[in-house]
Amino acid sequence: MRAWYAEHLGVGSVPYGMWDTQAGAMVFSPFAADTDYFAADRPWMLNLCVDGLDDLLGALHTAGIEVTTNPDWDAPGVGRFARIHDPEGNPIELWESDA
Repeated sequence: MRAWYAEHLGVGSVPYGMWDTQAGAMVFSPFAADTDYFAADRPWMLNLCVDGLDDLLGALHTAGIEVTTNPDWDAPGVGRFARIHDPEGNPIELWESDA
């Protein structure tokens, strides 16, 4: 799993799966149990702040990784979003900030 994250998202490639982020803050923010923001069968979602979202989405698509976008997720002044899943089905939200 660590190799998948390192290859496709550039994270977790150093020992113990740690990484440095320069794109922005990392946030841990639980949602209410009845949220519809992500699938009910997954109690959490990893959100990664990225630079160059379009290029990343192209590379993920080329690697055969399904990418989901929805214009309703994007917010002026906040940024653009896309979602993928890792090989174990864990949801990952990719966020490119407008800031």
